[in-house]
Amino acid sequence: MSVPIADPSSLLERSIYMVGIKGSGMAALADMLTRLGTAVRGSDTGEQFFTDELLRRAGIPVAEGFAAENVPAGAELVIYSAAYDPDTHPELTEARRRGLPLLTYTEALGVFSAGRPAAAIAGVHGKTSTAALAATLVRGLGLPGSALVGSVVPSLDNSAVYVGGERFFIAETCEYKRHFLSFHPDVLVVTNVEPDHLDYFTDYADIRDAFVELGCRLPGDGVLVYCADNIGAVDVARRIVAERPELRALAYGERASGPYAVREVAVHDGVLGFRIGDPAAAPVSAANQRYELRVPGRHNALNTAAAVAAVATLAEQLGSEAPAAVHAGAPGALRAFRGSARRSELVGEAGGVTIIDDYAHHPTAIRLTLAGLREFYPGRRMVVDFMSHTYTRTAALLEEFAGAFGEAAVVILHKIYASARERFDGKISGRDLYHRVRAVHPGRVEYRDDVLEAVPLVLSLLEPGDILVTMGAGDNWRLGRAVLQKLTTDPRSDT
Repeated sequence: MSVPIADPSSLLERSIYMVGIKGSGMAALADMLTRLGTAVRGSDTGEQFFTDELLRRAGIPVAEGFAAENVPAGAELVIYSAAYDPDTHPELTEARRRGLPLLTYTEALGVFSAGRPAAAIAGVHGKTSTAALAATLVRGLGLPGSALVGSVVPSLDNSAVYVGGERFFIAETCEYKRHFLSFHPDVLVVTNVEPDHLDYFTDYADIRDAFVELGCRLPGDGVLVYCADNIGAVDVARRIVAERPELRALAYGERASGPYAVREVAVHDGVLGFRIGDPAAAPVSAANQRYELRVPGRHNALNTAAAVAAVATLAEQLGSEAPAAVHAGAPGALRAFRGSARRSELVGEAGGVTIIDDYAHHPTAIRLTLAGLREFYPGRRMVVDFMSHTYTRTAALLEEFAGAFGEAAVVILHKIYASARERFDGKISGRDLYHRVRAVHPGRVEYRDDVLEAVPLVLSLLEPGDILVTMGAGDNWRLGRAVLQKLTTDPRSDT
């Protein structure tokens, strides 16, 4: 059991040791705490991740490999990834032996959120982009708050956090194993709700009820922000409001009315343009503001509305004029937004080929992302390399995955990227997914067990004008980098 810590200041100006520090959330928390004056060290495996650079730039020492002697003599608190068991992990058992308090990452995030007005960005998908947009908005407007995102964000100087003060806090939160119930939100954003993480949740009703439980924990003056375009988010909102009618509920999206209605969405010359606000219900100055983002995907118009709603609502505690200032300044502040790492990330271009990497690993996210790329890059052929993540998700959503690649001319699949939280039972494999996709997909479908085995195949398939998309929560992002290097150094190479 973790040792509970009630005082949020216990995370600041202390010596903290973080086990599994290279995880995206852990690295972001380490960076944020360092900026707020906390001395942070940590450990992880020797494998290289995108967070290695983030930690290096933050000046955070990282021990590679786990050993009891890694735990510093002066450590006052240990924060650890939920991937590790305190009963067996050598560093966590050592910390217990010394009597050090232990917190999981989500518990630590919850402790920090309890000390200030906070917004939780939640949803089965879309939460990283929404949190990144909110953080970019806070920074662009110079607001005295902080934000934590589960990915590197170029508009935050390639950091995963922004620290502009401690008046409020915005964070991406995770529904897996109900981890987000450790958070203490005053504002809850629900981007979407549908079946996922079915190694833990039994069905849609189970995951829906987790979101409802979080929403019902809002304080009496809390605010629920939900997507009117997603049937699951609407279902969750109705159930929360039925139990907590005193809460303020704000809908956003193309099906919403009011200040966060999204309208006039269009893509032209690499720009996603749209307006936020219903002229009949909002001040004309706010409703007629036009937003322009240089990122693909109409869903990012919805994510923007959610981010503006969250920031404007938190800004209310800064003074009566602050929300209006957020609405007025948001379009300008968000012009700097260029997405986030592994979210339609432009890896590079060579030999007339554009290479993009995306984290989409749920069928709905795959469809939305590919549709957005199709609209953003009209007339160009897409070659999609996908690596499914977790056996349980692949098995439970096999038919949905099979039909998710309609925009791709070519689909390349691999073995399933396993999670440490599950064991292979032989009932589902990457080849099973390959056969189902091949049965329904009108284009070419290929399979290579290992990611880098597909490099020669991809090079033989690509033509000038093509888009190569590496997609999924596995490690097939390596393929895009390898292909880019080949195209850059020897465009004609097929080995």
